[in-house]
Amino acid sequence: MKISLSINKKPYTLEVQEVMPLLWAIRDMIGLTGTKFGCGVSQCGACSVLINGKLSKSCSIPVSYAVGKEIFTIEGTSENLEFLRQAWNEGNVPQCGYCQSGQLIAATSLLDSIKNPTDQDIDKALSNNICRCGTYSRIRKAIHKAVALKNRTL
Repeated sequence: MKISLSINKKPYTLEVQEVMPLLWAIRDMIGLTGTKFGCGVSQCGACSVLINGKLSKSCSIPVSYAVGKEIFTIEGTSENLEFLRQAWNEGNVPQCGYCQSGQLIAATSLLDSIKNPTDQDIDKALSNNICRCGTYSRIRKAIHKAVALKNRTL
C-alpha cells in the first residue's frame, strides 16, 4: 500500500503494509532513528512521538492510523523541545540515554499543555515512560529548568 506521512513537517511517501507499526516506518523506512524500540507493547515509552500534538506510542500504532496527521519525533524542532534539550544538557540528565528521546517527547507534550507544571504534573505526564537508570529526579529538575529558561526569554 502506498501511503503519505507528514513527519516533522516534511512529506514522505512509503510503500508499506498498512498494519506495519508506525515506529518501523519512522525508523526503518524513513531513517529517523531517534525514536527507539523498547518493549514493542506500549509499556516503556521509548517509542513516543506526538501525533497531532497527542503523546502516542508508535510501536503499537499501525502506520495507516497516521495518514493525514502530523507526526512529531525527537528529530523535530519546537520551542519547548529546544528549551528541554538545553536543560537536559545542562543538567546532565541522561545516564545510558536509551529512554531519553521518549522522555523528551513526553516532556514536550507536557509543556505544550501546561506552561509551569508542578512535580505532580511532571510525574503524571511522564509516568508511562520508563527509565531503567532511574534518572527521574534529574528529568524533573530539567523540566523545571526548561520552564525557567523559556520564561527568561519571554
